[in-house]
Amino acid sequence: MNDHTDTIINFISQIGIPCMPATLTNDTFLPGIDIRNGTIWYDNEKMKHPGDLLHEAGHVAVLLPEDRKTVSSPDNINGDLQAGGSEMAAIAWSWAALKYLNIPPEIIFHADGYKSGGADLIRNFTNGQYLGHHLLAWMGMTYISEQEHSEKLYPAMTHWLRPARP
Repeated sequence: MNDHTDTIINFISQIGIPCMPATLTNDTFLPGIDIRNGTIWYDNEKMKHPGDLLHEAGHVAVLLPEDRKTVSSPDNINGDLQAGGSEMAAIAWSWAALKYLNIPPEIIFHADGYKSGGADLIRNFTNGQYLGHHLLAWMGMTYISEQEHSEKLYPAMTHWLRPARP
């Protein structure tokens, strides 16, 4: 675990996504992290990158409330989204969360993840090229246009969890 693990776990739990320690005996998509029925389970002994917890929380957070209850990795993680859209939204959500928590981006966008593209994502986001933030705006979680709402522009979030459909 690193210095940011407790901060990440507490944030995920505080926004309403259960995040629980466990001894994971099954193979998981990310070492030491699993999602079952809306709960993120983590195994401190097997987890390689605690920042992955924040990204996985992003996958859960961008789902509609009814889908968040049943989400399980790796097969049932996209809800009403296509796989690419789910990934882009989770990446954008992760960036907003790390900015909110004041966590270095390398904790989430590390060299072992994102098909070795973590440094490219950090560079793009740092330069204001926000991959996937338009999806978060479409979901009602943030704003991307000053004409809409200048004080809550991405990466600031109006909702950490995707609201129900109106």
